[in-house]
Amino acid sequence: MATHDESRPLINGLLSQVPDIDPAETGEWVDSLDGLIDDRGGPRARYVLLNLLKRARERNVAIPTSITTPYVNTIGVHEEPYFPGDEIMERRYRSWNRWNAAVMVTRAQRPEIGVGGHISSYASVATLYEVGLNHFFRGKDHPGGGDQIYFQGHASPGVYSRAFLEGRLTAEQLDGFRQEHSHDGGGLPSYPHPRQMPDFWEFPTVSMGLGPAGAIYQAWTNRYLHNRGIKDTSQQNVWAFLGDGEMDEPESRGMLQLAAQQQLDNLTFVVNCNLQRLDGPVRGNGKIVQELEAFFRGAGWNVIKVIWGREWDTLLNADKDRALVNLMNTTPDGDFQTYKANDGAFVREHFFGRDPRTKQLVEKMTDDEIWALKRGGHDYRKIYAAYASATEHTGQPTVILAHTIKGYGLGSGFAGRNSTHQMKKLKADDLKSLRDTLHIPITDEELEADPYAPPYYHPGMDAPEIQYMLDRRRRLGGFVPERRANPAPVTLPGDKTYEILKKGSGQQEVATTMAFVRLLKDLIKDKEFGKRVVPIIPDEARTFGLDAIFPTAKIFNTLGQNYLAVDRELMLSYKESESGQIMHTGINEAGSAAAFQAVGTSYATQGEVMVPFYIFYSMFGFQRTGDQFWAAGDQLTRGFIIGATAGRTTLTGEGLQHADGHSPILAATNTAIVQYDAAYGYEIRHIVRDGIQRMYGENESRDQNVMYYLTVYNEPMTQPAEPEDVDIDGILRGIHKVATAEGEGPRAQILASGVGVPWALEAKELLAKDWGVQADVWSVTSWNELRRDGLQVEQHNFLHPEEPAREAYLTTKLAGAQGPFVATSDFDHLVPDQIRQWVPGDYAVLGADGFGFSDTRAAARRYFKIDGPSVATRVLQQLARRGEVAADAPARAIEKYRLHDVKAGTSGNAGGDS
Repeated sequence: MATHDESRPLINGLLSQVPDIDPAETGEWVDSLDGLIDDRGGPRARYVLLNLLKRARERNVAIPTSITTPYVNTIGVHEEPYFPGDEIMERRYRSWNRWNAAVMVTRAQRPEIGVGGHISSYASVATLYEVGLNHFFRGKDHPGGGDQIYFQGHASPGVYSRAFLEGRLTAEQLDGFRQEHSHDGGGLPSYPHPRQMPDFWEFPTVSMGLGPAGAIYQAWTNRYLHNRGIKDTSQQNVWAFLGDGEMDEPESRGMLQLAAQQQLDNLTFVVNCNLQRLDGPVRGNGKIVQELEAFFRGAGWNVIKVIWGREWDTLLNADKDRALVNLMNTTPDGDFQTYKANDGAFVREHFFGRDPRTKQLVEKMTDDEIWALKRGGHDYRKIYAAYASATEHTGQPTVILAHTIKGYGLGSGFAGRNSTHQMKKLKADDLKSLRDTLHIPITDEELEADPYAPPYYHPGMDAPEIQYMLDRRRRLGGFVPERRANPAPVTLPGDKTYEILKKGSGQQEVATTMAFVRLLKDLIKDKEFGKRVVPIIPDEARTFGLDAIFPTAKIFNTLGQNYLAVDRELMLSYKESESGQIMHTGINEAGSAAAFQAVGTSYATQGEVMVPFYIFYSMFGFQRTGDQFWAAGDQLTRGFIIGATAGRTTLTGEGLQHADGHSPILAATNTAIVQYDAAYGYEIRHIVRDGIQRMYGENESRDQNVMYYLTVYNEPMTQPAEPEDVDIDGILRGIHKVATAEGEGPRAQILASGVGVPWALEAKELLAKDWGVQADVWSVTSWNELRRDGLQVEQHNFLHPEEPAREAYLTTKLAGAQGPFVATSDFDHLVPDQIRQWVPGDYAVLGADGFGFSDTRAAARRYFKIDGPSVATRVLQQLARRGEVAADAPARAIEKYRLHDVKAGTSGNAGGDS
């Protein structure tokens, strides 16, 4: 029987059932520890144990990682590197930055404007930015390539203010903050928006949580480009500045494992731990820094804590009993926030006064000296040491947890207050106090001249401080942030690459998903262009038939494949490689969308055209990651979004949360999305070719900053060959005719998209055979693009009444078409209903509204009344209203086709992966 000690975990469950081979020796060590605790106390014992653990790691003794460390700086005073800059000079213009940022937001609140802004976020992060901008962040002209910096969205006033001192922005432009159209000469967007300032901002970050995700996948993409020989990115780093409150977003923490697994030591997170979110403390009863340390350590990251400024070093050195460290460890964040909302006397009593030993430590200090004890995030030397350590660390990504104060330096009315985030302007007394604190050479008279417009400060471009600032940036390779969109030209694929889908599928039934995959394979094979194609797949490659490219294109992994694949003997074996072409992100749509965004902006971030094809299980694209597609539009991403397994009824058997009947509507709200719902492979070939030409071709007159979204289906069907007289312009603009009625009788027009086109053709046959009605069938490749064209025409006619009225493309295309119009698709009514006002005649719409469900395709389509017989019956209803068929024809059709019986449905077949 096992003894009691042998059967229990020994240390917090980290070790289990480990037999003791020398109990006497173990007992001696335990006795020694007991003696240390008895003689010197718990804090001293903790310190000794941590040093023993450190020494064990240095001697390559494998031990469980400590999940947290004491609430002190990770880097000791004796480990700090020499600070290479002129700290006095840098502090001086950092003060000017602080002043101008606060003034800019205050001026934006002048009575006739009142557009708001955030003062306090930059106040807390200024030192973190300035150390990086003066010593670490590389511009695009650096020989090793530029770094990618994800600035905190709410801190944008500070970035604008620095650009003002650098001569990149004028005072007039600062006065246009948040007035992008109404301000003469142009204004500045509220946050980092590349679409609004395409030469300045690189990364949109203010939709909190998306910045961390984007930074991780940007760092991964940099490794991808390097390992595949596209570009040497070995000297480039990705820096992401985040808020501690922002770290509660699922996207902020949910992708940390990738960075650790892929050993992305080119990535550094800097978390601005000012202990506050938008309304109050992040963890009033706890310690967010400790929580984040544990979380990041558990995810495999290198963690550096910057908690206390240099003024604390003397106190910590004198703290022989570690009583001060114990106070730091046990004080909750809510109290730390309260301390900085009061004064030195309050801190003396309520912090140091809690232990007689710590009270004695500060007995010779004045209240002002106690108040001047800085937090680490505001100390140049501490931050420099952390950044230097992060850039030198290898094998892991690094997170720097910097303890700061929200509203730092803005006075007692701002610093540490719960309402700080919502405070938009400084009052007269606040301005004077800030001016004095920052030593800004502005008089009371200048401040009182217009209380709503305190002056900016700039000493002139010849001032030594400005010249020093500019020299630092020159040495680091130019200004940051800066965006450049001048990629090296690429040779686009020729006609032969696209021919695979021209001839159809013969007797074989092929789903449009598989038709697309066949085209993708040929694109990858293209000698010039193929290496730039980046398939991005969230663990559904086999569903989409993409496992066929595993052995040749291979799956990207920075570590390669260090195991023996279970399917290695199969032709379609799973194959990973350091230079793989496929980005396989696992069950992770948010990560896939972040990868799509990083790859699709390589033309700007790296000057290299890369073409992402993000292929997802349709419901989990726009439904699940719509915010990321919005950010991708902001970042001017280019690429292809493939919504595979599309449709509310086509994904047979999968049910409510898989049946996508509305993504085209969600996509329609994103101006950067060009959406198509193709029925046939030959349509896909023209759409993909047009997308590549538009986004990556030279001398392209259209807006190139778009993403093409194609919905494709998993339902096998016979793919027709491309007609000799195919209407390519119609395919690309949104509608072309695929069948023309022949014979006598009442006429009608059927509009359908995607898998709905075969039902429309079925309805055409039923109408002719059973009712003597002749119907033309149109494939609507893009309801969304037809709507946008119509809206543009209406806007032009509205604003230019003196010019001849223009006509929507759809109206022109359908002019002369006889009879009523009926539309169907595998989507919500809202999708085809978008074009109603430009249809030149009576228009009826069928749609699959509501939740999907598990059933056969035919039964589901009959349930939603979108199948062939339902279309035919709706056409008869329209004709009956016009008096062109008997009034009872619709009722007879309902009975004949048993429309109320879901078992009677026949539109669609079985098969297709789901």
